[in-house]
Amino acid sequence: MNDKQIFAAVEVSDHEVRLIVGEFFNTRFNIIKVERVACSGFDGVKITDPAAVTSAVKQAVDNAHKMIGASIKSAILAMPSYGMKRYSFKSTVDITGIDQTVTVQDVRNAMAKAQNMDIGKDYALIQTVNVRYTVNGISTRRIPIGEKCSSLSVDIDLLCANRTLSYEMCSCVEKAGIKIMDIFLDVYAAGKEAALFEQSVNQQMIVLKVERQSTSLGLLRKGRLTTAMVMPIGIGTIAGSLTDQYGISPENAVELFKYSAVLNNPNPSDNPVHIWSAGGKTHTITEKELIDCVMPGVNAWASYIQKTCAPILQAGQTAVIITGEGGETQGLAEVLGTKLQVNVRSYVPDTLGGRNAGLTTCLGLFYAYQDRLPITGYTDDSIDMDAFIKAVSYRDKKNEGNAKEDTLTSKLKGLFLDNKR
Repeated sequence: MNDKQIFAAVEVSDHEVRLIVGEFFNTRFNIIKVERVACSGFDGVKITDPAAVTSAVKQAVDNAHKMIGASIKSAILAMPSYGMKRYSFKSTVDITGIDQTVTVQDVRNAMAKAQNMDIGKDYALIQTVNVRYTVNGISTRRIPIGEKCSSLSVDIDLLCANRTLSYEMCSCVEKAGIKIMDIFLDVYAAGKEAALFEQSVNQQMIVLKVERQSTSLGLLRKGRLTTAMVMPIGIGTIAGSLTDQYGISPENAVELFKYSAVLNNPNPSDNPVHIWSAGGKTHTITEKELIDCVMPGVNAWASYIQKTCAPILQAGQTAVIITGEGGETQGLAEVLGTKLQVNVRSYVPDTLGGRNAGLTTCLGLFYAYQDRLPITGYTDDSIDMDAFIKAVSYRDKKNEGNAKEDTLTSKLKGLFLDNKR
């Protein structure tokens, strides 16, 4: 892999398109640009307006292009986990090389053999995940390149999703002029960003990706994603009670729910948390009124999660992670933890420039893609590198040229000249 590689990642959620352009420099990941564009063409389980999705993706790409000075040619795509199904397959191939050592091509042959498995007409293969390698009777999660053996066995998970949705999502992105480099399920990518696969070796991990209209649930067990589903309730559904009761706009209602409602506060105050005008009148809502309005919806959501997770919780020690836009909500993890009687916490990425729970999946796409590079051998960048280097070099030269004038005297001189004009 080159010392520097720049990739783009795209996620279409149920209310916006998220685009991140980032670079791996040596082993460090840096965010170059984040774009979030409102989009109403996808409701979490189906694409209701393909043109709106394509338009939002194109707008996000164009916005990023203007800021970084280079066109975005391709991107890694997050696929919604709707209709997710896992097929497990043990693929064994003979090592035919002269020196009888495992090569990358042997691993690729094992994966190709698994991909020939019949998954039915209702599913699309999203990702082939190599879970474990076995050579000479020894199992390992590390790719056994260079090991001497006569055969290689690979435990492989074929992660699939709803065929119709998968093809429509890919079509919308490609119509925006973006080539798809690779695809990963959204909860799989979220698990990569939050390092949940490593944590799931010793206990079950449930990841809840909470968005506006839906909540995606993924179960990770023994280092692999075993199942996922999408539930038709999200923070927009809960915050809708504020719109119904107080006439607050849906967008403001969601922001109030995320950042003003401390859901685990037993004694909310009577201080106003939001003031707005409507019909020539000024209205206010207090913290207590806000909590009283949204808590029935929060409890209904928590009960829905409890009912869905009951068989999982009975199977063994479990921890729960809340991410997605709902991961920004104060006290939501504590409320759900009380309901489930297990450890529940919210996950917010700590990458500079991406410290928002809504970006968890998009950031995880980079790590999921990077983990596959030793096998795929892909070397292409997502952007026009020549244009990007030229744009960065131009900005550096411009800054150098202005550096000598960036003094207090020159600033005061400029201020007086501006006033004269």
